[in-house]
Amino acid sequence: MEKNEAKFLEQCRVTLENAINQPEILRLMSAVGYGLEVIEEGKAEWMDARQAYDANQREGNELSAAAHSFRTKRKELNGFFRRDRNLAKVVFKYDGVTAARLGIAESVPRPYVRWIETVKKFYTNSLADTLVQSQLLRLEITADRLSEGEARVKALEEARSIYMKEEGESQDATKLKDAAIEKLEEWMQDFYAVAKVALRGRPQLMEALGKLVRS
Repeated sequence: MEKNEAKFLEQCRVTLENAINQPEILRLMSAVGYGLEVIEEGKAEWMDARQAYDANQREGNELSAAAHSFRTKRKELNGFFRRDRNLAKVVFKYDGVTAARLGIAESVPRPYVRWIETVKKFYTNSLADTLVQSQLLRLEITADRLSEGEARVKALEEARSIYMKEEGESQDATKLKDAAIEKLEEWMQDFYAVAKVALRGRPQLMEALGKLVRS
């Protein structure tokens, strides 16, 4: 769809520029009410559509970058957390109360919200209890590592917020682009219909507007 829209916008650009810059086309179009002022209105519609299309492309690129950042941080945190969780399960194998408090007694949920809450619970509660930290240290889960885990959680939450913001902006930009292109399409349909009448018998002029005429 994007390629078709880009092709359509380029065809409109060529059509409108040639309609303005080729005197014979402009003369014949003016004779049926499509003089320079009217064609400039079409050029303004094209500029609106072009700008909306470009804005949509930018927002799409920003969304892709934000999505990539979010997915990458989630994958990295997941690996980081699973190592700590598996070692912590060994440490608290016979201490069900602490295991439950750290969120390691049950399986790790898959949905994002429940998953991030499980990860957050482990690092937050571990950092809040010096006794837990001393026990985790037996398997080299240091306070610094726990702090890093907490920092990774915050970084992931920030990345998700940015991702959701970019998703909303991209959807809004898509709606604006679709509306602008639809408006341009309607204007160009009328223009081509009038040009077909005004330039009847002058196939070379129609071709200059980007419309091939069958012989």
